Amino acid sequence: MNAELDLGLERRIGKRSAAVIEKHLGLTTVGGLLNYFPRRYLSRGELTPISEVPLDEEVTLIARVISSSTRQMRARRGSLTDVVISDDAGTSSGPGRASGAHPGTLKVSFFNGFRAKAELQPGRRAMFSGKVTRYGGSLGLTNPDFLLLDEDPDTPGMDPEKLAAMPIPVYPATAKLTSWSIHKVISTLLDTADLEALGDPLPAEIAAREKFLPVADAYRLIHSPETPADWQRARDRFRYQEALVLQSALARRRAQLAAEEATARRPAPDGLLPAFDRQLPFTLTAGQAAVGKTLSEELAQDSPMNRLLQGEVGSGKTIVALRAMLQVVDAGGQAALLAPTEVLAAQHYESIRRTLGPLARDGLLGGFGSDAVQVTLLTGSMPTAARKQAMLDAASGTAGIVIGTHALLSENVSFYDLGLIVVDEQHRFGVEQRDALRAKASKPPHLLVMTATPIPRTVAMTVFGDLETSVLDELPAGRAPISTHVVGLSEHPAWAGRIWSRSREEIDAGHQVYVVCPKIGADDDGDFTPGEAAPPDADLEGENGSRELASVTGVVEHLRDEPALAGVPVAPLHGRQDPVLKSGTMASFTANETKLLVSTTVIEVGVDVHNATLMVILDADRFGISQLHQLRGRVGRGGLPGTCLLVTALEPGHPSRRRLDAVAATTDGFELSQEDLKLRREGDILGASQSGGRSTLKLLRVLEHEDVISRARQDAQRIVAADPSLSGQPRLAAAIDEYLNPEKEAFLERG
Repeated sequence: MNAELDLGLERRIGKRSAAVIEKHLGLTTVGGLLNYFPRRYLSRGELTPISEVPLDEEVTLIARVISSSTRQMRARRGSLTDVVISDDAGTSSGPGRASGAHPGTLKVSFFNGFRAKAELQPGRRAMFSGKVTRYGGSLGLTNPDFLLLDEDPDTPGMDPEKLAAMPIPVYPATAKLTSWSIHKVISTLLDTADLEALGDPLPAEIAAREKFLPVADAYRLIHSPETPADWQRARDRFRYQEALVLQSALARRRAQLAAEEATARRPAPDGLLPAFDRQLPFTLTAGQAAVGKTLSEELAQDSPMNRLLQGEVGSGKTIVALRAMLQVVDAGGQAALLAPTEVLAAQHYESIRRTLGPLARDGLLGGFGSDAVQVTLLTGSMPTAARKQAMLDAASGTAGIVIGTHALLSENVSFYDLGLIVVDEQHRFGVEQRDALRAKASKPPHLLVMTATPIPRTVAMTVFGDLETSVLDELPAGRAPISTHVVGLSEHPAWAGRIWSRSREEIDAGHQVYVVCPKIGADDDGDFTPGEAAPPDADLEGENGSRELASVTGVVEHLRDEPALAGVPVAPLHGRQDPVLKSGTMASFTANETKLLVSTTVIEVGVDVHNATLMVILDADRFGISQLHQLRGRVGRGGLPGTCLLVTALEPGHPSRRRLDAVAATTDGFELSQEDLKLRREGDILGASQSGGRSTLKLLRVLEHEDVISRARQDAQRIVAADPSLSGQPRLAAAIDEYLNPEKEAFLERG
């Protein structure tokens, strides 16, 4: 069915061209190159605004030559040809433009550029491809490839007006393979491939309803359009196709999960959960009660619950999860809570035991007639004897609730009857880790995935489409507002000292302070989880190595000599400390003995000290939006107003300060998550990186195309509801298999 798409490229474009494409683009099949779509399109009649040219990126642009000069080099043999190109704007100047440089111009240099000297004469229009660099205070291109547009060799004899209107596709290029070289090879492929043999993954009624181009025409027009309308129609077709394939994969996964047989965990009228509810010293919020009812009903079904619970920092997700765990324990099963760090696992352990009160005692599972539940902690750093006992309690069923870190995933950990898995802060875990835990259950367990990082609706539909979603969007009584301020040291150097005076004021008022640093010591890079803590543009050595970033060890040393904090108990906390020391430090801070805690991001989630009211985040520009939002959620938890200071040495207007301004402007996590996604360029939505870089999605952009995703989701659900195995839609099923390689397919299986 997809024989043409699966064909090796050498069969259609020859061995030599195929080898070049494989070497530089990693593509080996006809389908791979056909689906290597242009990034954008340039008009031959329009010049590229030079003010928009980005530094340190490969660019393809159209410009006019305004001058050219060649001179012999003194330090080495050969000549240097300098060409100044212009966008004819004559107004706005680009970033880093040297004073005195002509606005809207860029300097292009060629070493021994004999062809450039001959062809790039003033007045000529050309397309340039190369990496933008900074030299002598201005931006420029060095030895770029170029193509004269006045005499395009690919379109001899074409009417000049038609030629001027013809869009030029621009492909993601490499330093060794230009966009127009890629286009030339793809043009050959369009002539030699049997495009008419390609099946259409879209059901005929959808293609007719949307008035989509046939597949063969769409491939021709997206790569070689004659008018802008050509590539727009082709792109709309492939964008919808991508959305439908992705949503159908998710809908099929959901249908497969629903067809699995789980053990129903029905509520017990006289069990632990009713007893727990009777002793609660507060009333559940309306949101907690509603989500709790939903979870209770799904746990009572004999198909596995698969639910994502989103909730702002401090919205009470843990209570909701604990009530679900107690229902499972009442029904004779066990619950496992997987936490990303030992600090958070220990916090959950203490918090849950404290919340349960007399219901947390040594005892068997509720289903075996006990009136209490044993809560057990299992982490990798526990003493051997304690770890063995915890493993024995899990395997024998003595422990009803097992809380742990990655240690829960090890092969020698087993459960008596694992009925519910709760994953806290899902973005810290890969699908393989959740699968490892699921495999420890005799029947598919129920799954509750929790996150305090709000996820935009389009991302939830795209990435978590096989999970039902619940949202807790109201804060429980007692949570105070948090005011956030950007402390810009470049414009206000004196504020550096004021930070510590402000900290002392808070401590003298009987409160406590967090200070967060991006590094542990001078020679390392902190507790960052790859792709999560440091934003894509973070430079942990400072701006080009010129500025040392705040480290826990350095700040603790400084604060012990800081006059404003004389006599204040200060302690460090980071992920590489001995676990016993970490626990002791956290206990001391919780008990209000340590007044100021200098920490890395280990306190990002779960840490709950009600007396802490001030958070100082040093070099805050080194953190992402979602992490700053998480961090500030550590203060204002005990009814006392919280303050968060985002300290930065970057100058106003620096791109990284946009993150700080966004966080200071709102405490709405969902609004911030939208902004975060814009700034992070979506990242690898289906892959593990989750930040920066080019998305696995080819034409779909989750923020821009919500309407497309929603429409495709409705179509996919209707198709899969009528035909769960897609046996009647073989081309769509084949497209899913082709689009979703095994790694992406596994990623979609969220647990």
